[in-house]
Amino acid sequence: MTAKRPPVPAAQQDFRAAVPAPARDLELAFIGSGNGFGPARSYSSFLANERYLFDASPEVIVQLRKLAKDPGAIDVIFVSHFHADHYFGLPFLLLDYVAVAPRSRELTIVGPPDIAATLQSLTDLAFPNVFRAAPGYDLRFIEAADGLTGQAAGCEFVARRVDHAGLQAFGYRATVDGRTIAYSGDTVMCDALIPLADGADVFVAECSCWGDRCGSHLAPKGILELRRRISSETRFVLTHVSAGEAPHAITEAGILIAEDLQTLTFPSRNTI
Repeated sequence: MTAKRPPVPAAQQDFRAAVPAPARDLELAFIGSGNGFGPARSYSSFLANERYLFDASPEVIVQLRKLAKDPGAIDVIFVSHFHADHYFGLPFLLLDYVAVAPRSRELTIVGPPDIAATLQSLTDLAFPNVFRAAPGYDLRFIEAADGLTGQAAGCEFVARRVDHAGLQAFGYRATVDGRTIAYSGDTVMCDALIPLADGADVFVAECSCWGDRCGSHLAPKGILELRRRISSETRFVLTHVSAGEAPHAITEAGILIAEDLQTLTFPSRNTI
């Protein structure tokens, strides 16, 4: 496998003004929708238009097969931070590409600094022969940094540093097939979230509990504040949630709550 050096972070810019490519429907398939504690839901992770994976939960391979999605179709993986529920599925994906359904085209993994070394150490513990095998494809790594812009497999993206448990944690804004997805990753309310999500077609935001206090995570109060401050054209979908019912204020605001193995389709605004 080959690892490439990440690009030099670009100067901060107003990426809300980017001109989208011709658009198609946006399909988000939720591999899981739960947080790291709740037994009622699988760990949060979702797939956009079958090619772009946002976080890789430990159950990613099993859940992809339940969704009838091909793991080999994934071209880019965005890792928000190094908590187990968000990236421990990566060794299983790499094993699948070597031992089950060999792939040939490049795979790009975007993640926090040291993503390449961290993933190799984790995979060596889980499946020692994966990195020693000749995989037959290039594995490219891009290290996220605040304001970093990049491109991979037809997806233009920007990373923004968010505030989560003292980690180097990132949210992402990605343009996929002419549609824009914003993903909060795990975070508390912070300045990066408004420009990250404003004007996106869909904002997938974590909301780890239904109470007022949520530790190092967003709670309903913060979600409702974001809903007030972000363009009404941006649809909100909550993930990384706990068991139980959402407050009425959340559902009354038209905010969607993801479910495990659910596929949400957002038609192009060009669709007649």
